Amino acid sequence: MNYRVCDVEGSFDGVITENLGGGEYMIRINDADHRLKILEMSSRGIEFILDQSYHRAKYLDASTSGMELVIDNVPVTLNMHTHFDEVVYKNSGGGGSASAQTALKSQIPGKVVSVDVSDGAAVKKGDVVCTLESMKMQVAVKAHRDGTAKSVTVKEGDTVAKGDLIAEIE
Repeated sequence: MNYRVCDVEGSFDGVITENLGGGEYMIRINDADHRLKILEMSSRGIEFILDQSYHRAKYLDASTSGMELVIDNVPVTLNMHTHFDEVVYKNSGGGGSASAQTALKSQIPGKVVSVDVSDGAAVKKGDVVCTLESMKMQVAVKAHRDGTAKSVTVKEGDTVAKGDLIAEIE
């Protein structure tokens, strides 16, 4: 996983390296090993011990690529998957020879949670065309060029596969 804490330069990578059982794990954060014990976890937050130090995190809000929480009474905003939007944008027609391409395609499977443009609407490169939900994350699918949405082929509630047409932008 890749997370970036707002107002902190750079990012850090965290990975579980070993499950010790009983809610205990060895984790590696930026090449340093740490011992983590989960004391309690719910939809409202998590209590844990990290390297023999008690911590409590309360979830406030989660969105497309970020999460607001309070850790030990300090408000924190995490930007999760900081490069995911760029990958989706690039592989759905953004960058490269976008001027020749009219098809905006999905690069991930998911459920359409919102459609932000309709047929005939003017769009600019980077405008959100629709939002997909995949693996409990919401990802904005953005226009890969300036133009007009000739045909939007999805509607809210639809399920799309990787490579499915989202819209034609001319």
